[in-house]
Amino acid sequence: MTVLIPEWVFTHQAIIEPFEGDGAYGPIFGPPVSERCLVDDERRLVRNAEGSETVSDTTIFFPSGTHCPEGSRVTVNGRTTTVIASHNRTGGGLPTPDHTEVVCR
Repeated sequence: MTVLIPEWVFTHQAIIEPFEGDGAYGPIFGPPVSERCLVDDERRLVRNAEGSETVSDTTIFFPSGTHCPEGSRVTVNGRTTTVIASHNRTGGGLPTPDHTEVVCR
């Protein structure tokens, strides 16, 4: 049984430009996608993909399955941030609130 976070919880709108890799002139981003989300502006210490500690200013919760890889640009509430880490949170069939958690600078 999959339990999803109710749609009414996602009160914000975010524009995701998914990171696709590095090119000769810097990062390459895919076409922007608009997604509903819930934003939590809280400063906290997190680990990035390399295991280094870094400071996150924003955590964004998206519906389960949202594609937002590390390095992507996300614009929400008029502010553009970079994704430090993205986690697909599922209970593996347990009745938990499945969602995608994105930690940003």
